[in-house]
Amino acid sequence: MPKNRTMRYALFALLYFTQGTILSYFTALNALYFLSQGLTMTSVGIFSAIALVPFILKIFLGMLSDRVNLFGMGNRKPYILIGLAVQFACLLGVPFINLKTGYWLFVGLAFTLQMGMALYDTCTDGLALDTTPPEEQGTIQGFMVGGRAFGVIAIASLVGWLAQNVSWTSVFWLLAVLTLLPVPLVLSIREAARPAGQRFDWQAFGAFKQAPIIALSGVGLIAFLVVVGANQLVNPFLEKSFGIDLTTAGLFTTVWGIGVVVGGLAGGYLNDKIGRKSAFIIALGFSSAAVLALGFVSSTGLAWPLVLIFGLAYGTYQTVYFALAMHYTDRRVAASMFAILMAFTNLGQAVGLGFGGAMADRLGYLPTFAIFAGVNLLALPLLPVVFRKVIGLVPAEV
Repeated sequence: MPKNRTMRYALFALLYFTQGTILSYFTALNALYFLSQGLTMTSVGIFSAIALVPFILKIFLGMLSDRVNLFGMGNRKPYILIGLAVQFACLLGVPFINLKTGYWLFVGLAFTLQMGMALYDTCTDGLALDTTPPEEQGTIQGFMVGGRAFGVIAIASLVGWLAQNVSWTSVFWLLAVLTLLPVPLVLSIREAARPAGQRFDWQAFGAFKQAPIIALSGVGLIAFLVVVGANQLVNPFLEKSFGIDLTTAGLFTTVWGIGVVVGGLAGGYLNDKIGRKSAFIIALGFSSAAVLALGFVSSTGLAWPLVLIFGLAYGTYQTVYFALAMHYTDRRVAASMFAILMAFTNLGQAVGLGFGGAMADRLGYLPTFAIFAGVNLLALPLLPVVFRKVIGLVPAEV
C-alpha cells in the first residue's frame, strides 16, 4: 500500500470514482441508448435485471479473494487489476455491437463488464478492510462514498452532451479511459503476507449466528430501504408538483450528488471523532428529518436547499453504516463477510424502490416520505444489540 495517507485515500476514492462513472451511464443514459437503437423498455428491464446478477455473485468473488493469493501478488491487487481490465475491454467493444441484431451479445458483454466491476468492488472493500486502522475507517468510507458520488456528478452531464453532440461511441470510450485512472496507484500496492491468525477460516462465518451481526444486517436493510426508496421519489415528486423539465431534474440530481460527496466526508469525520454509535444515531435522526422535510417542499426555490440537505443526509448515513459494517467484519473473511453485509443493504434498496413507488401511487408523496421517515426509526431498537461485543471476531483493523 502507498505509505502516504493522501495517496491511500486517493487510491480508494479513484476506484470508487470509476464505479460512479459507470453508474452514471446506467442511471442516466442506458435506457435512452436502447430506445435510440429501436428497442423497447421491456428489453431495458430484462437487461437491467441480468446486469445486476454479478453484484449478487460478488459474495463468491470475495471468498475467492479471501482464500487465494493470485500469482503471489496478493489477495486483492491482482483481482482489482483483472476487474479493471475486464471493464476497460468491454467498454471498448460495446460500440461495435448492433443492438437490434446482437441484443443478447450486448447483454452478455454487459454481464461480463459488471462481473469485472463486482470483482474490483469487493476486492477494493477487502483491501480497505485489510489496511485501514480503526481510527480511519469512517474517513476511508467517506472518501469511497464521496468518490462514487463525484463520479456520478462529473460524468452525468458530460456523457449526455457527448451522446447528443458527438456519438455514443465517444461515451463508451470516455468511460473506458476513465477506468484506467486508478491503475497507477493500484500497481503501487505491495500487500503484506497475512499473519496466521488472519488467514481464511470457514469458522469466521459463524459470526452471522450472533445477535450483533444479525442486528447489523437488519439496520443496513432499514437504512438503505429508506434513503434509496426516498431518493427515487424526489424528481417525480418535483415534476408532478412543479412541472420541472428534464434539464432541471438533472440539475437537482447534481445538487443532490454534491450533498452526497460532502455528506460522505462529514459522516467519516463524525465516525472517527465522536464514535460509531453517536455518529450513527446522529445520521439516523438527520436522515429521518431530511426525508420528512422533502414532503413539505412548497416551491422550486425551497426544493434546492432541501434536496442538497437530503443529499448530505444520504451520504452521511451510508458512510457511517459502511464504517460500522467495516468494524464488525472479520479479517479472516474480510471481502466475503463485507459482501454479505452489503447484500442486506441491496435487499433494502430493492424493497424501498418497490414500496416507495407503490405507496406514492396509492397515498401520494407526502405520506410516503412520512412513512419512510417513520420506518427509519425502526433501526433504533436494534442499536443496543448491534453494539454488543461479538465473540471470536478478528476485527478488520491493523
